[in-house]
Amino acid sequence: MQGRALIKLIIVAAIVVVIWKKGVPWWNAHPSTTTTTTSSSSDNACVSLAESASETWGSSIGHFVNPPYDLAAWDEFRSRVEQRIRSADDKCSCAADSCTTAKAAMNDFRALVQEMDRSIHDGTPPPSDAVQRQESIDNAINSAHDLARQGK
Repeated sequence: MQGRALIKLIIVAAIVVVIWKKGVPWWNAHPSTTTTTTSSSSDNACVSLAESASETWGSSIGHFVNPPYDLAAWDEFRSRVEQRIRSADDKCSCAADSCTTAKAAMNDFRALVQEMDRSIHDGTPPPSDAVQRQESIDNAINSAHDLARQGK
């Protein structure tokens, strides 16, 4: 009898873990129908992709702060970030304020990535204002997120 109770407990624990790992993130990603969201899906996709590009950059740029640089790893990383920027640009073609704000942030972001690329390949110091520029880009993306939530 104790063996069956243990098996049932293990099954229940597994179900709870699956719900916690899969169900809760899904639930949080899909707001309830009582939430008044007036932004279009393209506005949300634009901003989400812009956030994704910035998060990709932020999660790995620390590996390339100090020389010597692994140029192959840098080129792969830069390519991944630029692809995410392009994906955001493709979705940020709407006329909404959130799209134009996110698109402007992606243009600034692209310029920052290109300057960092030149710096790493030339062995010169990174732009002295790189941190401030990244903060400005992140603030613009956050602003775009807020505008998309407001339906603008």
